[in-house]
Amino acid sequence: MSHHHILKPFNLLPVGSNISTWWNFGSMLLACLIIQTMTGFFLAIHYTANINLAFSSIVHITRDVPYGWIMQNSHAIGASLFFVCIYMHIARGLYYGSYLNKEVWLSGTTLLIILMATAFFGYVLPWGQMSFWAATVITNLLTAIPYLGTSLTTWLWGGFSINDPTLTRFFALHFILPFIIISLSSIHILLLHHEGSNNPLGTNSVDKIPFHPYHSYKDSLMLTMLITAMLIILSFDPNMMNDPENFSKANPLVTPQHIKPEWYFLFAYGILRSVPNKLGGTLALIMSITILLTSPFTHTSTTRSMMFRPLMQLTFWTFTTIVIIITWTATKPVETPFTEISQLASILYFMFFISNPLLGLLEKKISNVFLL
Repeated sequence: MSHHHILKPFNLLPVGSNISTWWNFGSMLLACLIIQTMTGFFLAIHYTANINLAFSSIVHITRDVPYGWIMQNSHAIGASLFFVCIYMHIARGLYYGSYLNKEVWLSGTTLLIILMATAFFGYVLPWGQMSFWAATVITNLLTAIPYLGTSLTTWLWGGFSINDPTLTRFFALHFILPFIIISLSSIHILLLHHEGSNNPLGTNSVDKIPFHPYHSYKDSLMLTMLITAMLIILSFDPNMMNDPENFSKANPLVTPQHIKPEWYFLFAYGILRSVPNKLGGTLALIMSITILLTSPFTHTSTTRSMMFRPLMQLTFWTFTTIVIIITWTATKPVETPFTEISQLASILYFMFFISNPLLGLLEKKISNVFLL
């Protein structure tokens, strides 16, 4: 089967023999995508996209449908694990300079944006309190667009407020987008064949080996760990990732004390909240993701990987800490000192992408001095 002409490009991907565990997250993401598509399909069979029945249909799935609780909880936990894997995958790309493979990086960033949109639409579907209010807050950001904002928001909602048409179209989008993700993922993998995989040293591997069987077996360890983690959470604390507020049916007349999205959006939500202006906050939210697109074009260092760049390593781990701090502040109420911490952390978040090319130029200067 490994010599079949269709599967050949996938099996014969040339991979450096020195790649570490950080390169396993690609296959783990593929596994997450398969799990999400399968569980999502079975949930869609029993789900009803109607504001009066959506919440009850989720209760029906978990209580009455045979093994429905496994499907529902696997889908919810799987989404969180999906984002754990994708953030690790992006962090690996930033650390080891994988972004210099431009086509792969740009297609990957597009995948991230579509994945975030899919997860947002999915979060609205249970029609709980937090689902409804998160949808209200985020879709309301469209009104910040000059001239067209109000018309766009009304068009998206299908009326003058979030209602039945909104839920129906969000369900349709949540159903169709994973298939776009699957198509784009195939393109993402095929583009990787053009240059081959990067490695921890950031050098051109002279001793490349086929992906299968060497790395496919190596990946199976992390895949087993991923599925084990999923089953442990599913068995012992299936609601670990859920917001308690979402166990109440959506009520437009009662606003939750603290509106917040799922944990994997908190860093972007924290950046949005830290800007007092609505349009400015919306732009900061968009920039928090799209700024990743600039990485291949702002790389000034002669070295690809951060492995031998101590200044960049310090900056990278500071950046990682900042993302965690923004995530933490986004869970807190909008008051002192959380607002100030969030604002400072948001500035430092964007400073990472500005300091990246500047440090590259500084390294060149230092190396030139020592070479002289």
